[in-house]
Amino acid sequence: MSFVDDEVSDCGVDSHSRLESYVFSCELSSEVPFYTFQTDEDEDEDVEHFLELKTICLGDCAKEENNVVEVTAMNHQGKKISVPVANLNISCLPMVSLGEFELMAPVTLRLKSGSGPVTISGLHLVATENEESEISDEDDVSEEEMPSVKPAKKKQKA
Repeated sequence: MSFVDDEVSDCGVDSHSRLESYVFSCELSSEVPFYTFQTDEDEDEDVEHFLELKTICLGDCAKEENNVVEVTAMNHQGKKISVPVANLNISCLPMVSLGEFELMAPVTLRLKSGSGPVTISGLHLVATENEESEISDEDDVSEEEMPSVKPAKKKQKA
């Protein structure tokens, strides 16, 4: 599922939210086997961060071996779970498209097996809740500007 401004989503973004998106990318290898996507702990409560994974791709100098990428995130019960999301091999499956695989921060991406390099790309989504007073003010203005609707006059037959 992809976010669009003012769209209702399963990840908690409602019609009173503003969404900003930024390009995300990280590279995993035997030297750097994991990356954790997290937010500042002292950030405003009205802000939620999501990671939308799009593609996982082997780099140019990848060896002939299986490279397994694993994601660790919270499930719907608030428990951490780890799930393999890609098993890449340079000769048969060098890249996988995940579509719009959205996860709420914090998320850890790990190269579970293989030496990489593996590039993971997607979007960092930031949902900000708008204040209620701004929304109600906008609604009042739009109602005042709307002209009243009058029924159409019937044409008389000659």
